[in-house]
Order: sequence, then structure tokens, then C-alpha cells
Amino acid sequence: MATDSWALAVDKQEASKFSHSPVTLVFLEDKAAQSLLNKMIHTSLVNTTNQVEVLQRDPNSPLYSVKTFEELRLKDKLLKGVYDMGFNRPSKIQENALPMMLAEPPQNLIAQSQSGTGKTAAFVLAMLSHVDPTNKWAQCLCIAPTYELALQTGKVIEQMGKFYPEVKLAYAIRGNKLDRGAKLQEQIVIGTPGTVLDWCSKLKIINPKKISVFVLDEADVMIATQGHQDQSIRIQRMLPKECQMLLFSATFEDSVWKFAERVVPDPNIIKLKREEETLDTIKQYYVLCSDKEEKFTALCNIYGAITIAQAMIFCHTRRTAGWLAAELTKEGHVVALLSGEMTVEQRATIIERFREGKEKVLVTTNVCSRGIDVEQVSVVINFDLPMDKDGNADNETYLHRIGRTGRFGKRGLAVNMIDSKHSMNILNQIEEHFNKKINKLDTDDLDEIEKISN
Repeated sequence: MATDSWALAVDKQEASKFSHSPVTLVFLEDKAAQSLLNKMIHTSLVNTTNQVEVLQRDPNSPLYSVKTFEELRLKDKLLKGVYDMGFNRPSKIQENALPMMLAEPPQNLIAQSQSGTGKTAAFVLAMLSHVDPTNKWAQCLCIAPTYELALQTGKVIEQMGKFYPEVKLAYAIRGNKLDRGAKLQEQIVIGTPGTVLDWCSKLKIINPKKISVFVLDEADVMIATQGHQDQSIRIQRMLPKECQMLLFSATFEDSVWKFAERVVPDPNIIKLKREEETLDTIKQYYVLCSDKEEKFTALCNIYGAITIAQAMIFCHTRRTAGWLAAELTKEGHVVALLSGEMTVEQRATIIERFREGKEKVLVTTNVCSRGIDVEQVSVVINFDLPMDKDGNADNETYLHRIGRTGRFGKRGLAVNMIDSKHSMNILNQIEEHFNKKINKLDTDDLDEIEKISN
């Protein structure tokens, strides 16, 4: 199981005077761990304010969206499975994606979607709908970047297909060894690119020409993993022209777009418009300090002056996070620590406890900056500002971090600790990038701190 590799990498980086190669490698591994963590903690739909933008392959064809699952004319067994999973009505992504995925003839789709938006349930529903249970061969193929992510998706298939027992699922993952030429009876196959490619070509377990739906999940994680991109393209090239191609990704940098365009011909595209308003609901400040002890004193002064429901504190290394959590505990705070040795399951448990309010302070590294919605978080502290591997401001991570507050229409507070010329330079880069001035806060002046909370 992947550990908090980013923090691990930073620790290594400090020890090796910024030797970049291991950092890049470990950072990529962490994308998969982050994705898995998001899947595990989002057991229900996230209330997103993002607007959905639909770009149709044929702009002249009518755009259908649905407000209820009944409108999709699903088989009763599947509708029962959907309701049994706790979905009462389609999420924003599902409203637009499901009519496209279930259309006849099938339509290809590239969709941007984070965890908690119901996208896994959407493509699982599409696969289950297209299967002919009387045919005992692989008809739907889904590839995920890691063994653990494949198992998570498999769980959704099993839950949704609970009342449709004649449809069977096979896992093309490490450790599931089948003999060359073994005939697969299962209609849905989910696996990792390497094993799926072997089953299609070398071992001839899957006949790719009989696949009618191909799903590529977590494309941004996929292309960050060495070899997966080429393997995915090789699998796609074996499939028939009429096979429906569905690709999902949380982010769409240029590299992901290029990959998506190679894998999915003539697609419909669903994008989430970025949340522009995130920073508008958050008051941002910085505090000048000389070292970590002074940062800690400033933090205690903030806690002494204002009422904080729950806070998230971000550190750059595991060492700093561990020290800070211990110091806060000595001061009587109930603190949770997300540390690098933890498995993804352990992290999920800690986040769940924090969500339930069992701990009021969460000290963490970057592992927690994305996809976690805790309504009671009113303050985010950047004990260390986020940097990329070259030591420059990591603006996207900054946005994700402070976006943990000011959610659900509430006003939030973000405080950045500055302890060097370098960190001041990073703060200036962040101000410039977001075109927002971040004001100085004097934490020795209790009246001033009280004012910021009003």
C-alpha cells in the first residue's frame, strides 16, 4: 500500500540537497494513493457547486438530461440496485452522462469528474445495462491504474449488480493467475492495464473483438504511472470500432487531453467548470515568524483569541507534522495526525473520525489537500506553504488546501506562516497567481486576531 509518498519525498529531498529524480517517482505513486483515499472516504455524494459543461459530438442533436433514474428505463433489477446503494436521484454528472452512456447507438464520452460525484456508479450502470447475460464471455472491460482502485470499482459493480446475479465479474489483477486459452465466462472484467493486456493478447483469455464497452478510469493517475499509457493504448487498438469508449479523469492537463483524444474517438465531453469563487469566501492572512517555535506560538495565540470549530494544519514534511501534533497535544488540543507510514485504509479511518468531530485539529501533509469535505472546518493553517519539486509556489495545491474552508457557502479563514525570504517569495507568487492580496496579521495583538474572525 502506498504511504504518504509526497512527505517522504520531501524528507528525502531535504537530506539529498534537492535531488529531483526520487521525488518525481514517489509523487506519481501518491496520485494513485490519493485517488484510492478519495474513493474510500466518499461513501455518499459530495454536494458540489461546480457547473457542468457539456460539449456534444454532434451539436445539432438534442441534449438529454435526466432528473430521475426512472427516466433512463433501466431494468428493474438495476433500478433496485441503484436505490439499494442510496442513490435517490442522479448527481450533476449522472444527469448528463447517463443518457449519453445508455444511448442507442452507444456514444463515446470523455468526462471530468472528482470522487464523490457518482461517476463510478454512472459507468458501472452503463456496463451492467449493456451486458447480455445469456452470452458467457467478456463484454465490458474496465481498466484502473492500480490493483486497489480496481477492487474499489469492483465493489461498486457487486453492490449495484446485487439483484442481477446472472451477470458475473472477473478481476484481471496481479495474483489472479489463469492458464493460457482459459475461457472466461464472466461478462464484466475489471483490472490493471498490464494484466488486461496479457489476458487479451498473450494468454487469449479475453477476445477483445467481443468487447462492447471499454472504460478507462482515473486517466490522470494512469498516465502518471510508467507503462500504463502505452498498455492502455494497445488494449484500445484491439477493440472493435463500434465499441463504446468511456474515459474519466479528475484533472485535465494537456497530457491527459492528448491521451484521452488518442483513446476516445469522436467523443462527447463533460467538463466541470472550475470553482472560481473558492477564494472569494476565504479571508487570507500571513504571519511573520523566525522559526517553527515562533510559528507554534502564533498558532497558539490564534487559538487563544478566536473560536475554531475544526482546523486543518498543513506541514511540508512528516517530521514537522509529527512535532507539531505532539506540541498541540501537550497544549490540550485533541489532535489527529496523518503520517507517512499509514496505509490508505488507516488514513481513511482518521479522516472519518475528523469528519465526525472526534478530533478538532487535523495535522497533515499534502495527502489531505484534495477531495475532503468537512463542513465544520473553519480555519486552514499553512504551517508551511506548498511548493513544487523545484521549490516554487504550488498554486493548485494552495487552492485545494485553503478550499477545505469556506465551503458550503460559509466564510473561511486561511493563515499562512512565513519564516524565511524563500517562503515570503512563495507567498508573493501565490498573491500574483490569484491576483489577491494576502494581508499581514500580528498574532501578538489579540484584538487584531479577534477582528479577523468577525
